[in-house]
Amino acid sequence: MNQSVILTVVGSDRPGLTRAIADAVYAAGGNWLESHLSRLGGKYVGSVLVELPADRLGELEAAARAIDAVGLTVAIVPAARDGERGQGQPLGIEIVGQDRPGIVREVTTVLAGLHVNIEDFTTAIEGSAWSGAPLFRGRAKLLLPAGTSTDRVREALEEISGEIMVDFSVQAENA
Repeated sequence: MNQSVILTVVGSDRPGLTRAIADAVYAAGGNWLESHLSRLGGKYVGSVLVELPADRLGELEAAARAIDAVGLTVAIVPAARDGERGQGQPLGIEIVGQDRPGIVREVTTVLAGLHVNIEDFTTAIEGSAWSGAPLFRGRAKLLLPAGTSTDRVREALEEISGEIMVDFSVQAENA
């Protein structure tokens, strides 16, 4: 019987690390389904959804830990079953504004207050084209619960946009 697990890794970045993780998945008879891998804060950070025979989970863990026994932190957790996927109307938002502490906190507070689930959230800081000042950019994929409209989410975000000095754009997403 196959099992889906999420393999997470954090450690020193180096060439070939993704290949080594792919080798570990393959060696344990696993299938690499989805992943998010990046360099974050100078470290290699990743999560991989893997499907493999349940009786080979120990092989995956041993192979992943052997990649870099000193500099790589590895965790494996069971993935949610298909029936546990979030339900709701998909919506995308983009956030742009001068960087300052609290932007993510304020935005996520509004979304949590509306019972909106954040499915994917990426942020970055870049230099402004005009001033060179740090510019915050964020993009989120959301799931709106039944009874919460796109307009309600837009209104709630607009209510805080002046206070946190960011602009929001809202786009319909494909399910």
